[in-house]
Amino acid sequence: MGIIQKQGLKSSLFIMIGFVIGAINLLVLFPLFFSKSDQGLVRAMIDIGATLSIFCTLGTLPVVYKFYPFYNQYLGPKKNELPFITLLVNLIGFGLILIIGWQEKDFILRKLGKSPDLALYFNYVYPYTFFILLFFWLEGFAWGLRKGVVTNFLKETVVRILTTILILAFGFKYISFPTFIALFSGIYLIPTLILISTLIQTNEWSIKNFKISSVTRRLRGRMINFALFVFAGQFFSLLARTNDTFLIFGLRGLSDTGIFAIATYVSAILEIPQRSLNSITIPVLAESWKNKDMANIKHIYHKSVSNLLAIGLLLFGLIWLNIENLVAFLNWISHKQGGGYDELTKLIFILGLAKLIDLGTGVNSQIIGTSNYWKFDFYTNLFYIILSLPLNYFLIKNYGLEGLAFSNLVALTLYNSVRFGFLNRKFNLQPYTWRHGIFLVASIILMLTIHQLPSFNNIIVNILIQSLSFGLAFYALAYWINPAPEILNFFNDLFKNKIPGFFKKK
Repeated sequence: MGIIQKQGLKSSLFIMIGFVIGAINLLVLFPLFFSKSDQGLVRAMIDIGATLSIFCTLGTLPVVYKFYPFYNQYLGPKKNELPFITLLVNLIGFGLILIIGWQEKDFILRKLGKSPDLALYFNYVYPYTFFILLFFWLEGFAWGLRKGVVTNFLKETVVRILTTILILAFGFKYISFPTFIALFSGIYLIPTLILISTLIQTNEWSIKNFKISSVTRRLRGRMINFALFVFAGQFFSLLARTNDTFLIFGLRGLSDTGIFAIATYVSAILEIPQRSLNSITIPVLAESWKNKDMANIKHIYHKSVSNLLAIGLLLFGLIWLNIENLVAFLNWISHKQGGGYDELTKLIFILGLAKLIDLGTGVNSQIIGTSNYWKFDFYTNLFYIILSLPLNYFLIKNYGLEGLAFSNLVALTLYNSVRFGFLNRKFNLQPYTWRHGIFLVASIILMLTIHQLPSFNNIIVNILIQSLSFGLAFYALAYWINPAPEILNFFNDLFKNKIPGFFKKK
């Protein structure tokens, strides 16, 4: 098994643990202790902070991804000034956000008329933005040093554990809601401190050098050009994925924001393998493009499609088969808040289908972003935002949250179709085989078959029967068609060696 598969599976494990903890937070603890409006407030803070933090980077993150290997190769860590330069730019970007926020405060509060609680706590968005900005900055260097597993553990698992602690502290009345929001705004502080300590201990990263090197003087024009285009593309891409939250709390209020946040989170479970691969494939692809190793790029593309599609179909099936169980549980646990989660059934299905299509196209974004045609990444992201913004606005105004979910499905499908066509035409990269088509059709038939199983009044019994039936049948199907050998071999080794060995006497 190659380095990408090994690290990807390990990283996926950490992200999966984080998602389980996050699911407990979002699907159990938040509905138990918070109103839907309070849940929407937290979600709004997360999406606003993530969007503003990417703006604050002013394009430094793609520069780190692409050029950090050159700096380390020619200068070494002690003479590498890229950490200092990028930190300075990030601080300038954050300063701009503070200035704009102060000058336009009245306008911002006026636009939040449908969400008065968000207007009340809006100032806490700024510390949240600052700490997540620092984490993203450090994460870029960690990816370059092949520490993507560490960053995923901190971002996906540690942050959610800290969130659990805060929720329980509020739920058992150790802290008030304003204190909860204040502490939540600094939730990335601890992961940031751990990550900077990890980087320093590698002896391959330092922020002590302030002198401009010959590498910077030689590459600065290329880096600035690259940064502006890719930064704009990344920002547009993120805005396209978060503007739905802005539209919901602006047009419909925080309660609907809370509902959509749950649907988004559950469907985002499909992103687990994709998130883990992003941090691992970027440095490998950058190195392959540098060495003009098209065979390795083609290999990575094919393997990413095979592995992500297989895992995506498994996760989508498990989610779809248990949507009604989830809705029944949420209505039961939040009965003091009036329930009202029935709308999730359609939302999760539509958003999950959109994520599955995104998974099925592999690491196309990373391949384009690390190539010499990285400007195309900007153009496709611009196409995405131009398409999604008016589509989101029109559909949410006329069809509510369900219309917004359909907008996500349409936009992601067209977006990935354009990228697939570009890679196929420009580099003759076509990752699909007949096995993928057969596996896709067979998986859909399997889901529809399992869905016909009789249901029981007990939610836990329903979940166990449907999940185990689908999981075992899906494994047999994957073993027969074998669309993703690495994934199958990993689980075979896990069940044959590691799990039985755990119970052996030493």
